[in-house]
Amino acid sequence: MSDNLREQERAELYRTIWNIANDLRGSVDGWDFKQYVLGMLFYRYISENITNYINKDEWEAGNKDFDYAKLSDEEAEQAREDMVRTKGFFILPSELFENVRARAKYDDNLNETLAKVFKNIEASAQGTASEDNIKSLFDDLDLNSNKLGTTVVKRNEKIVKLLNAIGEMKLGDYQNNSIDAFGDAYEFLMAMYASNAGKSGGEYYTPQEVSELLARLTLVGKKEVNKVYDPACGSGSLLLKFAKILGKENVRQGFFGQEINITTYNLCRINMFLHDIDYDKFSIALGDTLTEPIHWDDQPFEAIVSNPPYSIKWAGDSNPLLINDPRFAPAGVLAPKSKADLAFILHSLSWLAPNGTAAIVCFPGVLYRGGAEQKIRQYLVDNNYIDCIIQLPDNLFYGTSIATCIMVLKKSKSDNKILFIDASKEFVKVTNSNKLTQDNIEKILNTFIDRKDINHFSRLVANNEIVDNDYNLSVSTYVEQEDTKEKIDIAALNEELKRIVARSQVLREDIDKIISEIEVEK
Repeated sequence: MSDNLREQERAELYRTIWNIANDLRGSVDGWDFKQYVLGMLFYRYISENITNYINKDEWEAGNKDFDYAKLSDEEAEQAREDMVRTKGFFILPSELFENVRARAKYDDNLNETLAKVFKNIEASAQGTASEDNIKSLFDDLDLNSNKLGTTVVKRNEKIVKLLNAIGEMKLGDYQNNSIDAFGDAYEFLMAMYASNAGKSGGEYYTPQEVSELLARLTLVGKKEVNKVYDPACGSGSLLLKFAKILGKENVRQGFFGQEINITTYNLCRINMFLHDIDYDKFSIALGDTLTEPIHWDDQPFEAIVSNPPYSIKWAGDSNPLLINDPRFAPAGVLAPKSKADLAFILHSLSWLAPNGTAAIVCFPGVLYRGGAEQKIRQYLVDNNYIDCIIQLPDNLFYGTSIATCIMVLKKSKSDNKILFIDASKEFVKVTNSNKLTQDNIEKILNTFIDRKDINHFSRLVANNEIVDNDYNLSVSTYVEQEDTKEKIDIAALNEELKRIVARSQVLREDIDKIISEIEVEK
């Protein structure tokens, strides 16, 4: 299919989602409403996913008229065990999205019906290998909430509208779908709500262009990786960039992440399913990565990407165990309790494979502040772990206009130098925000790969020069900004002034002469 047609499909999908939001929002505003749209989108997705999977098997076996959605629940039960093992969950025909939707307007207890359906889907995975990836996925879809309406009747009216709106979205079939429709719908919703929700949205979402840059920085020279990891994974958009760039089969052992916020943790697992990542190919954990890291047994990782929360508080030296933690002990000092940024950096470095690359977004303060942060930078530079620092433009992220940076880490570098790239001018303005274009991304990546000096853009700096600068890692310290101010030639300007003064003197004399002639005539 042509790029043009694909973009038309995508634009149509976005328009539909926008209309749903405007039509149904009502009392359920912004970030809260997102839960209902995404939850129902997920319900439709898994219903179609399991139906298509079973149908395809039957059709290939010659049973062309077979339709799982039309079976009785009793007939379908025989598929339960196999489906849970294969898909990680099971849905009875009567509880499929299309069948619940068809009965919805006649169901006076629709909210209770759906709550029971969701409970049954989660229960189907209980005690199985997929339990951790399925349980509590519908927790944020509270169909008895007053946000949907003050009475059961009003709530059900809203739910019927939502079912129909999601059901009418053109998401194509799985064989011919030219765009990753469910995944695209999810990403559009997240971007829409993040941009409207200010900081509360920005905490959960990294713009797609930044996600792509981070992923591609870690993939230079690689066509596959063992697994990818994000220690503060939010809704999972960074992890899923690897599926898009490499193909999910080339992330051999899967996608790993940890998230502290329970709502976002649920969104991330939903996002994995919506992007067709099987339950046994992802492990998303709930909890505080810095004090309760879950994936000890899964590290090291060949690719690590992250946009961790900026300058949040953490336990630091108030927890006596942390200074002996193998992730932080080698630096000899802990990140300040009021600023956990470098704790995330050290955690990522510790879990990075010897042949791996980590790309982490950080606030500029971590690059130049003194105290414990300077000592951690000293550890990173003296051990030659920092590969590159990239200064990004300001106003790229939802919720903050600050110009952030990317720190690229490697454990097996071939030189004792750090590349500094000043990409602060690499953007286009879109409404009130700045955005990286594909050309901007390519320029940054090519510079990262070439590792050469470019006037006013990049400089490869020996570690001993960084030591001489007290381990300051700010890009502006090493890459000279281009002076765009107009240069003025003072000598030429003085000559011009002399000419103007002389000319004005001549004009004054001419005017005086004319006036005196007029007076004589009088």
